[in-house]
Amino acid sequence: MEKENKSIHEFDFSLIAEYFSNLQRQGPGSPEVTIKALSFIEGLSTDSRIADLGCGSGGQTMVLAQYTPGKIAGIDLFPLFIDQFNKQAEQLKIQDRVQGISGSMDDLPFQPEELDLIWSEGAIYNIGFERGLSYWRNFLKKGGYVAVSEASWFTTERPAEIETFWQDAYPGIDTIPNKVAQLQKAGYVPIASFVLPENCWIEHFYTPQAEAQEVFLKKYAANKNAADFIANQRHEEQLYMKYKAYYGYVFYIGKKL
Repeated sequence: MEKENKSIHEFDFSLIAEYFSNLQRQGPGSPEVTIKALSFIEGLSTDSRIADLGCGSGGQTMVLAQYTPGKIAGIDLFPLFIDQFNKQAEQLKIQDRVQGISGSMDDLPFQPEELDLIWSEGAIYNIGFERGLSYWRNFLKKGGYVAVSEASWFTTERPAEIETFWQDAYPGIDTIPNKVAQLQKAGYVPIASFVLPENCWIEHFYTPQAEAQEVFLKKYAANKNAADFIANQRHEEQLYMKYKAYYGYVFYIGKKL
């Protein structure tokens, strides 16, 4: 018997990238949350170097650029996102200090201790929270900051249905105290952590997908993989609405000693 809902890992990456390229954001978040996380970062200047890893099409990066001095490099694996990123930078006339580059967050094109701030919203899961923090630390100056949003449990116990879903989607999910401990173990002083409000999921991520899903399904009317992918997205949204008391995204900010 075929499973009712496929795992996200079973879908073609190019299909996923095309779908999410039609959205302003590729994950939960909001401009207000980006600004709040940035409020914990001190000492940035026009000489600062910032990297947004797993930047997607740059929704949060453009907010960063409005509220920080210095130069920002956006890194993403998908050229489609980087093209959109650079077009946004040109439209905002900030291309002289904000540039998107195709690349992988586990093979960064920076020199050791080159960066003042590493940013990553909803993307570090691609290489794992602990692995990412440890590797990225090499590129931060002493006193530099890391700021990432990460899927986290709000409780120590939760219903089996949502536990099973997340263990398949991202086994690295953990409770907030355990994530803070991992941040510290990776060589950072924990500066702050806070839960993203529900509107980051509903208003800024799930609601905008309704129209994008209809357009996508019309374009790929005879494509079962596309239909299955949209079903997967809708199932994920249903699970969030049912179990949002148990999990969500949390911003973690740390400082390299």
